[in-house]
Amino acid sequence: MVYDTIAAVSTPLGEGGIAIIRVSGEGAVQEVDRIFRSKTKLTEVASHTVNYGFIVDPETNERVEEVLVTVMRAPRSFTMEDVVEISAHGGVISVRKVMDLLLQLNIRVAEPGEFTKRAFLNGRIDLSQAEAVMDLIRSKSDRAFSVAMKQAQGQLSTKIKGLRQTLIETLAHIEVNIDYPEHDVESLTANFIQEKCGQVRIEIEKLLKTASEGKILREGIVTAIVGRPNVGKSSLLNALAQENKAIVTDIPGTTRDVIEEFVTINGIPLRLLDTAGIRETSDVVERIGVERSKNALQEADLILFVVNHNEPLHDDEREWMAQIEGRQVIVIVNKMDLPKQIEDEELVAAFGSKQIVHMSAMLQEGIDALEHSISELFFSGDLESGDMTYVSNVRHIALLKKTILSLHDAISASEQGIPIDMIQIDVRSAWEQLGEIIGDSIGDSLIDQIFSQFCLGK
Repeated sequence: MVYDTIAAVSTPLGEGGIAIIRVSGEGAVQEVDRIFRSKTKLTEVASHTVNYGFIVDPETNERVEEVLVTVMRAPRSFTMEDVVEISAHGGVISVRKVMDLLLQLNIRVAEPGEFTKRAFLNGRIDLSQAEAVMDLIRSKSDRAFSVAMKQAQGQLSTKIKGLRQTLIETLAHIEVNIDYPEHDVESLTANFIQEKCGQVRIEIEKLLKTASEGKILREGIVTAIVGRPNVGKSSLLNALAQENKAIVTDIPGTTRDVIEEFVTINGIPLRLLDTAGIRETSDVVERIGVERSKNALQEADLILFVVNHNEPLHDDEREWMAQIEGRQVIVIVNKMDLPKQIEDEELVAAFGSKQIVHMSAMLQEGIDALEHSISELFFSGDLESGDMTYVSNVRHIALLKKTILSLHDAISASEQGIPIDMIQIDVRSAWEQLGEIIGDSIGDSLIDQIFSQFCLGK
């Protein structure tokens, strides 16, 4: 498979130590050699070597940039094509000058994700591994990165391929019995279908049990910090973020808008929303902030409901708690460093079985207890690690659910004595749906759509 030669900047634009420009394609080495000057031509150097020299304007012979150029010859590269990486000084002007010269050659600008797309099309990685590359880039916690790394290394792919192998063996058994019905024992074939499809269904159900946790690791938990004015919501945000993101004063109504911050709690990414204190107010600006707080409350996956350790429970707090009945809520009794004015029994009576955590956000006490409570709510106490395969991609989850339905139909049909040539349709559908996860059976338009979400230069 031969493609044209493409180039893109693979490092973030702006000032930095170095900038890397990646070139890939059949003509990568020859084309870059036209603007590279050194003791040895790039076409003559060995693969996987770093070469010092200069990028020059071929028309004027003017030195444009001092560079290190890495040559990686096919198939031993990420794209399995000839790849050249130019390491230049970090900066907008230097990168632009080098790119301008490259684009004057037989090279075009790469589309978003095109390098990874070529790695997939050339067979170096499958589609689930390609999608994991973007998850690696977007990871917001060590655990999310670990899950994405395992998927990029093929952990999910290996699992899916094993399940597809079981289904293809089942299809082969059905095909033989369709072609040679005189040797078929219907009861044995039905049992075989039920056994094999049942095995695959059980394994997929195990994968789907990790879906909610995997999705949380991938996207984070939208967490709203709510409560009356001056109960310490902004202090809690600052304590969790470990920096002063929100203004903290003794004046009620200081926070007028929703403040957003991304933090990691015990390996779990949280998108924290510090909201304006919910109360009746005549202040127009504060009233807008209260309305935005209510909207944030509706969108949140987790609500941290903050009450004051130093004040009795207010009637309006009981009313708000009734409004969020059935949601994931942790009640935080803040300002433990002040004299106690509220009893746990009163909180349990008002809030039911909600988790209660005692904290002093100002003194950063009780954060460990909050971390444990969040883990209890979303991961049954702790997050599995090691060899566990997580499913976090929405596309993968949808396909696994469709596969479950196809397997259910196949098992049900075999139990009802439906002819095996009809059952074959459901088994094949399950096999094809699993194939869509790793890209073995997927349309070009969907491939283009998936890779269009990648960043430029990846």
